[in-house]
Amino acid sequence: MTVLTIYEQQEIDRTNREGKQPVVFVHGLYLLASSWDNWRQFFEERGYTTLAPGWPDDPETVADGNSNPEVFANKRIKQVTQHYAEAIGQLKKKPVIIGHSFGGLIAQQLADEGLSAVTVAIDPAGFRGVLPVPLAELKSGAPVLSNPANYHRAVSLSFEQFRYGFVNMLEEKEAHELYEKFAVPGSGTPVFQAAAANLNPWTEDKINIKNPTRGPLLLIAGEKDHTVPMTVVKAAYKLQKNNPAETSFREIPNRGHSLTIDHGWREVAEVSLLFIAQHLELSQ
Repeated sequence: MTVLTIYEQQEIDRTNREGKQPVVFVHGLYLLASSWDNWRQFFEERGYTTLAPGWPDDPETVADGNSNPEVFANKRIKQVTQHYAEAIGQLKKKPVIIGHSFGGLIAQQLADEGLSAVTVAIDPAGFRGVLPVPLAELKSGAPVLSNPANYHRAVSLSFEQFRYGFVNMLEEKEAHELYEKFAVPGSGTPVFQAAAANLNPWTEDKINIKNPTRGPLLLIAGEKDHTVPMTVVKAAYKLQKNNPAETSFREIPNRGHSLTIDHGWREVAEVSLLFIAQHLELSQ
């Protein structure tokens, strides 16, 4: 069991008091929960209540994270998923769950546990059974995977590495701004777990794609993403289509891994909202 912060507990209590449809946001590596601030405002202005827990031990600010990188180390996929499951378990209404990158994988695992009313996974990390490993993905993972000792470390990306993995489709000025505003170290552990998922039958990086309690799922892929290339998301979609619930795929043209935080985030939010609203309406 993981421990929720005082702020996270207060957010859960606020969400339950408001009584609206909750939306839970799950961030990925190298970002904090604050990366969802624009999305939270967008959904709250449209009548939802939102919650964005961090990963276990996440610092409050980017500055704190960069000055104390060791707090990010040794975070396993199962540990992070259980942290979010604990938060969601205290909600009075089953939430919508939206995740990005490793957060997109975790969102799918939470849906697999029957915890999600509707799920949106944006550029989600692959799971066991997703076979393509494009060269761009290998290059994006190289800052972690190039050194086995990084399994137990927190790894910081240089601007050049962040440029390739996240902001390859942006102008230089915006790329630098996003790096300074959002980038924090990330745990090496889940990167190694994902890399070995198809070799390890006991991996934590897995999903029961036929689970009938999963609920509707939308997978979104940035066409030019290097960290989770579109072929990886398409492969996940083909597997998830085996689920009896609705499974949809949407490509966002000319976008990289930063599509949730860059100048075009609203387009992705609107695509997500349309799918969510349609399927919440169908379930009522």
